[in-house]
Amino acid sequence: MTLAKYELIDAEKATHRIVRMCRWLQVSTLRGEPPYYEWRDRPASATAQRREHLKTLITSIFTGSHQTYGYRRVHAALTRAGQECSPELVRALMRRLGLLPIQQRAFRPTTTEQGNFRGIPDLVRRDFTAPRPGVKLVGDITYIHTQEGFAYLATVIDCHSKAVIGWAMAEHYRTEPVKDALRKALGTGLVEPEAVSHTDRGSNYTSDASGRFCADRQIRRSAGRTGVCHDNAMAESFFAALKTEWLDQAVFTTRAKARQQVIRYIEGFYNRQRLHSALGYRTPLEALTEHYSHPRAA
Repeated sequence: MTLAKYELIDAEKATHRIVRMCRWLQVSTLRGEPPYYEWRDRPASATAQRREHLKTLITSIFTGSHQTYGYRRVHAALTRAGQECSPELVRALMRRLGLLPIQQRAFRPTTTEQGNFRGIPDLVRRDFTAPRPGVKLVGDITYIHTQEGFAYLATVIDCHSKAVIGWAMAEHYRTEPVKDALRKALGTGLVEPEAVSHTDRGSNYTSDASGRFCADRQIRRSAGRTGVCHDNAMAESFFAALKTEWLDQAVFTTRAKARQQVIRYIEGFYNRQRLHSALGYRTPLEALTEHYSHPRAA
């Protein structure tokens, strides 16, 4: 712990006075525990080499995350790799390296309120956790700009693992991509009978066709309030991450190219590599694997 404090002080010495930081962190500069100045004046090789090694690892992790990881996720990735250091040191080194993560924009809901939706209750009430996979799902649909026109993406996310277990794309905003995404989720074998499928009150989710589809497959529909993005925050947060971290960095000439990038993000990065703070900085695939490797009674 003391070593981490010394490294943090050294990393921040250009910003704050050393004596003041030692007082803040309760580090002795004279007696007691090994003093900071004694540590600083040791042969520089060990300290400098370790810091340079951390810089290399941090840069690699940051690049591997497509410049999306902030210092907390980078620190979690370092810890997973067996590198002991403090989050504050990681933040200071990232600042020195000029590594600034891409910032997510606030998500603007585009719900279209139509149809007879008043019979669909809110069974989730902003609780996006679940005791096991396949009992609580969230879904949403969004559009992606291409030079051919909009491509619409519907997703189904498992609340336990945060994994995208179903998705579908289409050239239109109607009910079919919503049903296709649910079909794909059901095809994984993860969805239990009487599972809750929570969405917004968009017309493609509240339609009679959607209702019959869910009823035939023993899926209970749930919906939040119109225009209240927090009621479906988990699904909308995924779209914000997809667009900010991935899609906004490209211009798509065709819908097919947009589809390729969606596949790369969902199947290659999000489900398998992206660390989630809500999962204790694990990936969705790890959460699913751990559950089925060590099943527990819910």
